[in-house]
Amino acid sequence: MPEISADDVMIVNAARCLSNDLACFVGIGLPSTAANLARRLHAPDCVLIYESGCIGSKPTRLPLSIGDGELAETSDAVVSVPEIFAYWLQAGRIDVGFLGAAQLDRFGNINSTVIGDYAHPTTRLPGAGGAPEIAASAGEVIVIIRQTPRSFVERCDFVTSVGFGRHAGDRERLGLRGAGPQIVITDLGILRPDPVTCELVLTDLHPGRTAEQAREATGWPLALAEGIAVTAPPTDEELAALAALKAA
Repeated sequence: MPEISADDVMIVNAARCLSNDLACFVGIGLPSTAANLARRLHAPDCVLIYESGCIGSKPTRLPLSIGDGELAETSDAVVSVPEIFAYWLQAGRIDVGFLGAAQLDRFGNINSTVIGDYAHPTTRLPGAGGAPEIAASAGEVIVIIRQTPRSFVERCDFVTSVGFGRHAGDRERLGLRGAGPQIVITDLGILRPDPVTCELVLTDLHPGRTAEQAREATGWPLALAEGIAVTAPPTDEELAALAALKAA
């Protein structure tokens, strides 16, 4: 049996976080892969929403961008971009926002804008898109990101999308209606916010991974939950569905 990649473990665990009948606002890339895997496996009625205005997309292959015609052709409805944000997201009709990130800090803030100084960046990233509004207004946010010292940073070079700001209470102070990032899935494990401080805490490790590996891949002193759990290995069914999705 071929070795299971760290990315496959991460995607499968992210897909497991979505349940049926949710309205999920999906980012392109890893979030879209995980969301479409969930719909194929255990959540066929999960409503996938993309910021181009596609509601209830059921793509037969992974979309290349939010403008991919496959999303519109397989949707239940296509509305204008202002409508998807004003009447769906900002109106509180989105249960889960599913996002990726280039950088993530200890309070779940996301950077997808620049690496380095904003005026003179070492790397200019794709940018915000709808992520700031998703992070602000979705019922809760799930983040999927590979865990390295470059991506898990003490402080984001630029905050594109607010998680919990700088400490507990910042979301409320800023008037953000959603609960913020409740689950962060990486190629090493799963993190969740501390209920008091809102700092991300390692709660689960993937099979074969260690807390020391997670700490070495994190740019801040990573807190560990008591009794860290181990995630269930991907099943043959999950791996076969993921392989079919990638090959489509």
